[in-house]
Amino acid sequence: MSTDYQKAREALGTRLRELRLRAPGGRLTGTQLAERCGWHKSKVSKLENGRTTPTDDDLRMWAEGTGQPEAYDELLARLRGFESHIRSWRRQLAAGHKPVQDALNAEIARARTIRVWQGAMIVGILQTPDYARSVFTRFTELQRSPRDIEEAVASRMKRQEALYDSTKRFQIVLWEAALHALICPPSVLAAQLDRLAGVIGLTTVELGIVPLSAPLKLPPAVGFWIYDDQQVIVENWHAELRVDDNPGVDTYLRVWNTLQESAVYGTAAHRLVAAARQALPSRHQTASEVTANDNRG
Repeated sequence: MSTDYQKAREALGTRLRELRLRAPGGRLTGTQLAERCGWHKSKVSKLENGRTTPTDDDLRMWAEGTGQPEAYDELLARLRGFESHIRSWRRQLAAGHKPVQDALNAEIARARTIRVWQGAMIVGILQTPDYARSVFTRFTELQRSPRDIEEAVASRMKRQEALYDSTKRFQIVLWEAALHALICPPSVLAAQLDRLAGVIGLTTVELGIVPLSAPLKLPPAVGFWIYDDQQVIVENWHAELRVDDNPGVDTYLRVWNTLQESAVYGTAAHRLVAAARQALPSRHQTASEVTANDNRG
């Protein structure tokens, strides 16, 4: 759980305590409020100390139970404000990329079913070390973060142990454009595509690729991960968005299901990977020579 999210939940708990202590008929004890709401007495303490996220109904009952039903709208607005919460890259990367990768490894370790959409590059858990190194180098330059590239690569490679855990299922959908994006040297992308082709046979991985020519019901947008259909992590340029409210998660599930309807799997996916590898410039061609050849064609 993010620090920002927890602070917001604690702030809401502080406000709930204020309402209990300032009840119009006199301050209420936690036990008295729990009895009015039909709860176990420990629930009041958990809500006030930010250890539990209240539901809409919890907030309504709290407002009514303290004799202040007009406070419900304010409480609900506070809840909506942190159900979808943002973790800025500036803050997360203050100590480098490795801590972020370690945190994602922990997310993967807890989850059993992981759904992924990625349209811009090969998804992290399937990356080769050299491909990951290129990605981290680019993002370190962009975010001006500490240069712990080798440590970050090692952490990302450790994550791949989860691919061989028979209790997990990875349902990954890539856009074909990700197979061609030269965010790394052609030789590195060639090895990455070889790795991707080998993943297609793993029993824990269901890899789909949406062809560039496929009709789409939705435009491909930013990449996201869905953990056990309960939490979504979305990566933008400036921040990471975490969504764990039911309506928000349901939206991303619908997006993922809609995009995967256009994907191909198995042999057809393998053909797309092979074609992308075949289209790569040779090891000895320079970028200018590739452009010149394209122009002559």
